[in-house]
Amino acid sequence: MGEVLSQNEIDNLLAALASGEMDVEQMQGEDEKQVKNYDFSRPTKFSKEHLRTLEIIFEHYSRLISTNLPVYLRKNVQVAVGNSETVTFSEFSNALSNPVILGVINFAPLNGTIILDMAPSLGYAMLDRMLGGSGATLEKTRDFSEIELNILQKILVMMTEMMREPWRNVLEIAPMLNRIETNPQFAQIIAPNDMIAIVTLNMKIGDVEGLINVCLPFFTLEDIMDRLNTKYWFSTMQENHDEQYEDYIETLIRRADVPVKAVLGKSTISVADFVNLQVGDCIRLNTKVESDMDIYVGNIKKFTALPGANKDSYAVRITSVIREEE
Repeated sequence: MGEVLSQNEIDNLLAALASGEMDVEQMQGEDEKQVKNYDFSRPTKFSKEHLRTLEIIFEHYSRLISTNLPVYLRKNVQVAVGNSETVTFSEFSNALSNPVILGVINFAPLNGTIILDMAPSLGYAMLDRMLGGSGATLEKTRDFSEIELNILQKILVMMTEMMREPWRNVLEIAPMLNRIETNPQFAQIIAPNDMIAIVTLNMKIGDVEGLINVCLPFFTLEDIMDRLNTKYWFSTMQENHDEQYEDYIETLIRRADVPVKAVLGKSTISVADFVNLQVGDCIRLNTKVESDMDIYVGNIKKFTALPGANKDSYAVRITSVIREEE
């Protein structure tokens, strides 16, 4: 109910109108409500908060790819999130080139699938690198052979498995690559008018740059839309930090390979003696037989040990641990 004016307020208002201090048309314009057009063919099912959370998830995913993919390609790989947007599935599919690399991924336990769209230039660069080349792409696109698709499938399977960890704060997922399509017409996973969220990743393999688009249909994420907000994401991350983060870091450290070497001793010889070394020659070292050896972990002296043998292999027995303060 509107505010009731007193008699004095009514008199002052009429006086202001009579003197021209207030304009009736101006007062009517101020009371009008702003109306926004709504396109029912493009319902806004993804809010800005949802898109921001998806960007956070795939920023983590980008870091994982940048770390793990160079192990396979033996080349520097840089990945970063470009942007995110919502479009209809028909707009996404109509914008795809032919041929294209589309990984159709089952996003279990959620119903439905997602699509990983990789630029053909990146696929050619990966294939060239995996087959012993320098990682160059093709100037003119062509269809992929069955052998090339099998090689790309291994990479896409690895990239699919890496989605588990970034989504862990939202849901424990078990994604699985269903198939690879090179023709957009065979990747119609939802109705053309259904809304999807697209997260674009910029990938650079050496000198080759390209885009990776992750297509996330609303139908697939509908059951967890209430979890796709930064408040829920950070609260879950804090809970997991206290319970699992230390164990996770310890597991990663235990799996890391570190070089260990045992140094018998050191000696200084001339270049001529070094060049003329033969099998059976003896080199005098600066250590005694009964003295301890230095054991290096990386470039840090960490232990002392005595030489010996274990069956048919050389071995050492640790005698002391060198602490950091020593």
